Amino acid sequence: MENYFQMNFTPQQVNAMTNLALAHIGDGAYELLVRSCLCSRGDKTVLKLHRDTVELVKATTQAAFADKILPHLSEEEMAYFRRGKNSHTHAAPKSASPKEYAKATGLECLFGALYLMGRTDRLNELFHLMMEQ
Repeated sequence: MENYFQMNFTPQQVNAMTNLALAHIGDGAYELLVRSCLCSRGDKTVLKLHRDTVELVKATTQAAFADKILPHLSEEEMAYFRRGKNSHTHAAPKSASPKEYAKATGLECLFGALYLMGRTDRLNELFHLMMEQ
């Protein structure tokens, strides 16, 4: 039985995926990290958890977080970020500029690649860097 919580794709398998497929899985991994982080911080109402999650997963926030972690990325990680950033997305939310949306897609692509390769320690490390005040 496949363990979908602990993926172990090779870099070759990840590289064979489309940029937007990596961003798709990275979006889910990122949101799970955000939700886990918020729940671990203490007692909040469901409404407050939802609002805080929405604030942290929107493209403008992801773009700012991307800027924060870029200096800490390896060359391989930067390549995944650039793949997502340079993807040809057809729609961007009204609340984000095309540049912000591209950075957010880059972040999601990076998170997707790391998740699929089973590099959860690195995902946590980058997520902690992003969440530092």
